[in-house]
Amino acid sequence: MSGLRPQTLALIALGSNLGDPIAAIHAAFERLQQISPSPIHRSSLWRSQPVDCPPGSPLFINAAAALVPRDDESPESLMQKLGGIEWDLGRRPKQVMNEARPLDLDLIAFGAEVRTRPDLVVPHPRAHLRRFVLAPLAEVAPDFVLPGQTATVAELLNALPDTGQVVLAQPVIRM
Repeated sequence: MSGLRPQTLALIALGSNLGDPIAAIHAAFERLQQISPSPIHRSSLWRSQPVDCPPGSPLFINAAAALVPRDDESPESLMQKLGGIEWDLGRRPKQVMNEARPLDLDLIAFGAEVRTRPDLVVPHPRAHLRRFVLAPLAEVAPDFVLPGQTATVAELLNALPDTGQVVLAQPVIRM
């Protein structure tokens, strides 16, 4: 991400495993662009096995976006916007923990901000352990150091075992 200081970014993980996941991720990218004051950085799309989901859950399509938040943006206000995008693109309140969903947007990090509240935990507490989060993040912010970590996103990814459960599904098209 040339020209951007990694620690000023908001990092968002995108996931979908219900309906048309690829279309949902692309629609979410477009909506994220609408709330960003500058061009967002988009990862490739990755296919992954469901983690901690009900038996028989479909495969996920995962991606990541990095954006520079507006000057008046906070982790809380950005989470509210992400929830609105999820709702607009078909997400409804969950009935079962980790059930299939048309869209899931997780705020992984918001610069160096840290929040630990019932409705918001930033940085995401398990992001550094999940290949399906780190592989796309490494494309958009490889040098970002998640608060509470000492290694970059790329280093965290390289330290995880590759079990073959996260594979490239659709490379990003750079303009």
